[in-house]
Amino acid sequence: MIGLLGKKIGTTQIFTDDGRSIPVTVIEAGPCKAIQVKTNERDGYEAVQLGFDEIRKQKNVPKAMLSHFKKTGVEPQRFIRELKVDGLKAGDTLTVDIFNKGDRVSVSGISKGKGFQGVMKRHNYKGGPGSHGSMFNRAPGSIGSSSFPSRVWKNKGLPGHMGSENVTIKNLKVVDIKKEQNLLLVMGAVPGTRGTYLVIRKEG
Repeated sequence: MIGLLGKKIGTTQIFTDDGRSIPVTVIEAGPCKAIQVKTNERDGYEAVQLGFDEIRKQKNVPKAMLSHFKKTGVEPQRFIRELKVDGLKAGDTLTVDIFNKGDRVSVSGISKGKGFQGVMKRHNYKGGPGSHGSMFNRAPGSIGSSSFPSRVWKNKGLPGHMGSENVTIKNLKVVDIKKEQNLLLVMGAVPGTRGTYLVIRKEG
C-alpha cells in the first residue's frame, strides 16, 4: 500500500476540455519524511513512520520527541502517522510523485465538529407533528420499556456530541497533480475543514 500525508487546502472547480465543471478538493500532499522503519524482528509488524509539516521552532518540541527525530537526522514534524510503505529507509522523502492522474485514493481525516446536537440532526429522526399543540416537535420520544428490560438498550440513538471523529472517504479519483506546488486535486469532498491533516492511501 502506498500512502502519503497531507493537509486540506480547500475546494474549487476545474473545467474539462469539453466544458464540464468538476468539483475538486485541493490537498497539499507531502513532502513526507520517513522517520522510523518498523520491522517484524524488532517491533512485531512492518510499517514506516512518516512525518509531515516541519516544525521550525524546536523549542516547542518536547525533548523526548526531539531525540526521536535526531536519531535519524530528520527535522521535527508536526503530523506523524504509520503507513505500510515498502522499500523506504529512515531519512527518505516521499513526494506527490507516487500518484498519477486517474488513480483511486482513500482519504482519512478528522471531520468537522458539530457540537452537542439533538436526535433529528444526529440520527435523522423524523420528529413529531409540527402543529395542533402536539408539543412533540424535535424530541427523541420513548427510549425504553418499563417492565422489561427496565433500562435503556445500548447504542440507543440519543442527543450528544456530533462530528470531530476520524472519517475515511474511499474511491476518490485523482483529477490533477501539481508537482511543483506538491498539490493533489481529487474529485469530491474530503473530511475536515481547511487546514485539517489527512492521510492519503492509494487503492488497488
